[in-house]
Amino acid sequence: MEGVAVVTGASSGIGEAIAKHLLDSGCSVITLQRRPPRLRHERLQHYAVNLADAAAAQATAREVAANHPVRYLVNNAGVNRPAFLEQAMVDDLDYAMALNVRAALILIKALTPAMRAAKFGRIVNISSRAALGKTQRTVYSAAKAGLIGMTRTLCLELGADGITVNAVAPGPVATELFDRGHPLGSDKRQQVIDSIPVKRVGTPDDIARVVAFLLAPESGYITGQTIFVCGGTSVSGSGGA
Repeated sequence: MEGVAVVTGASSGIGEAIAKHLLDSGCSVITLQRRPPRLRHERLQHYAVNLADAAAAQATAREVAANHPVRYLVNNAGVNRPAFLEQAMVDDLDYAMALNVRAALILIKALTPAMRAAKFGRIVNISSRAALGKTQRTVYSAAKAGLIGMTRTLCLELGADGITVNAVAPGPVATELFDRGHPLGSDKRQQVIDSIPVKRVGTPDDIARVVAFLLAPESGYITGQTIFVCGGTSVSGSGGA
């Protein structure tokens, strides 16, 4: 797969795995987030930006669009601020919507004109199984569900221009953040594993492989869909990321 891909939130975890898969496939990759990626590659470029800052996100999006023929976009950057309703804060909702949803819209608006001109583009938004509902995820689930709604609407507006828009919704995935909250060998981690139908936690590569499939030029007849990569938790209703 050739061309330029933008991946947000690629300093670690799922975003890092997605960037690596795209580099391995032959893409040039631009990562957008505050921290530089740990990956090193001659086809990898990083723009340092706080995507929750609307002005900064718009300025970076314009710069990337002006200087790179981007054909692939993965909106992965996000934030999870778990809390029961009594502790859920409006400021947390504002921040989650800014990073998960508003930044995605800013990048899509900036990058789709060139995709439309080329009659080709692939967009994948990283949602979450939590969009279906999960305790302590009022803020997070609202933002991730918003991405699914955006995905479904934009597939209708962009499909005739050869641009597909899909979402991937991970369940529990063994990222560094997950591992800190659920240490290897802990009862807490085992409880999560026991709740997953396939009886294991996912890996960032599990998610990256599905994203790479949806980005492929051959996947042009799949659009507007949300693919749950969750070990079956979206069916069992047993929780998720």
